[in-house]
Amino acid sequence: MEKREQKNLTDIMEFHLVGFVGLGDLQVPLFCLFLVIYIATMAGNILIILLVVTDPHLQTPMYFFLSNLSCLEACYSSDILPMMLTNVLYGGQRPISVTGCIMQHYLFGLFITSECCLLAAMSYDRYVAICKPLHYTILMNNRVCLQLIAGSWINGLLVMDIVLYFMCQLKFCGPSEINHFFCELNPIIKLACSDTRLIELVTILISVVCILPPFFLTLLSYSYIIFNIMRMSSVSGRKKSFSTCSSHLMVVSIFYSTLMIVYILPKSDGLQSINKVLSLFYTILTPLFNPLIYSLRNREVKEAHRRAIAKWYKIK
Repeated sequence: MEKREQKNLTDIMEFHLVGFVGLGDLQVPLFCLFLVIYIATMAGNILIILLVVTDPHLQTPMYFFLSNLSCLEACYSSDILPMMLTNVLYGGQRPISVTGCIMQHYLFGLFITSECCLLAAMSYDRYVAICKPLHYTILMNNRVCLQLIAGSWINGLLVMDIVLYFMCQLKFCGPSEINHFFCELNPIIKLACSDTRLIELVTILISVVCILPPFFLTLLSYSYIIFNIMRMSSVSGRKKSFSTCSSHLMVVSIFYSTLMIVYILPKSDGLQSINKVLSLFYTILTPLFNPLIYSLRNREVKEAHRRAIAKWYKIK
């Protein structure tokens, strides 16, 4: 039935997320796995925030950006994983209101768009630190850092306000099952019984503008960084720096590549299941790995952790 023929049907008020329905005996193990991932993600990111806030040795632009990254990832993990855990546990039988679903996507989009900008800002910070060390304190002063952080959040708010406006124009009159584990935009649009051509065009344009420029800026920054590392005279220093930058670049590449496949490449029914799997990377795995890759392997963070433990036992 055509969407225009469905306009007289009753609007539905609830959705059901059925991303992991039909798991059988895997339902409980998958719930436990996602629960462990959520606890580890929150613990790792909150630990980084606390260390940066309380330890004077970490009061630098690099760790300021890292603490904001941890805050973003803790926020969007909490936006997605609790609902996903509920749906895995109850087999997709727990409904979510249409308004609640739209707001979940709004918050997710806000955090993920802000993170794209923040990752670009972090790569620029590392570029200045390694390639222009004499100008670092001038180029990356407190004012510039605050402007970059504020710009990331403002960009996310502006973009998602546009998306929210168009989402609020959609009408839903059945079916009510979203074939995903969270309220992602593309499966929601498929359920709309109103004209979706405009919102589809707008979201593709926004995705291109929000994902590609930060990605290319990040890639360019790390290219310059690796080039400068290769020119270092110290073999051990070159190896250590290259190892750190390559791990950063690997996580960033996985994050951006999966976003591009899901949001920029042409949509088809055959890719729907693949997109669901790819979404696991930027919604669940990236927030888990980033604290490990960016901070917890870092010597200064390890020392700050030891100081915090020593201080805790001394007070106790």
